[in-house]
Amino acid sequence: MSAHKEGKLKSTLKAVPPGFLVDSGWLQRYGVSRFLARKYVDHGWLVRVTRGVFLRPAPGTGKPDTVDWKTCLLSIQHIMKYQVHLGGMTALALQGHGHYLPLGGNAPVWVYGETIPSWMRRLPLNAPLVTRTTLLFSDPALGLTKGNAKAESTLPWNWQLRMSSPERAVLEVMDELPDHESFHNLDMVFESLTTLRPRTLSALLHSCRKIKVKRLFFVFADRHNHPWRKRLDPQDYHLGSGDRALVKGGRIHPRYRIVVPEAFAITETAHGA
Repeated sequence: MSAHKEGKLKSTLKAVPPGFLVDSGWLQRYGVSRFLARKYVDHGWLVRVTRGVFLRPAPGTGKPDTVDWKTCLLSIQHIMKYQVHLGGMTALALQGHGHYLPLGGNAPVWVYGETIPSWMRRLPLNAPLVTRTTLLFSDPALGLTKGNAKAESTLPWNWQLRMSSPERAVLEVMDELPDHESFHNLDMVFESLTTLRPRTLSALLHSCRKIKVKRLFFVFADRHNHPWRKRLDPQDYHLGSGDRALVKGGRIHPRYRIVVPEAFAITETAHGA
């Protein structure tokens, strides 16, 4: 191997910690041609996980049977620099809300972004993947944060997963009702959302493009009546006009005029502003 190619190999391996992923696009931008990438695979310096995606194996390991979804997301965010984030129920669970929700096995991982690489769906991840765009908000970056959900591998850097804050994540979950998330699950999670930030919620509600989501948010907010609720006035946000059908066989909410399960339309107790 020439000195130039050897130097390129060293810099590539330095940029990709053992156990982490890169795609062919990143390799080419990094100066590694397809021919050179095949050489790296032939020598065991990289392992092809699926078409166009490579993993740097840890010493003494080969191609893994499964790829940890956290490692995949950290690779996508921190090495390949795709603008994607964890959101919805995944973000809520990782930040301590809804401890009864499983984070592995059959629990889906909710990933949001406009540039989500298509090869993610071909990876043998250890959890099912659900992808969404960021079109729910006029400001796609509003309400994002960094969590402490590090990969299981020992990292040379203090990488953290970029994810929705609880304020953003709960609105992302609202958008999935009733087809892809249940009122019961969200009701259980909402009970733990006692410390949401009113200013952040207000900014997100103003940025939110869907009337359905904003109305549902106030249905849950009135139902649980956490201390932050009194800091938000529904009249400050555009909630539209007219009734909205959402749940078959449900009941129209008397204040927010959206059809919800009957238990969520009961408002005997006065709430908030």
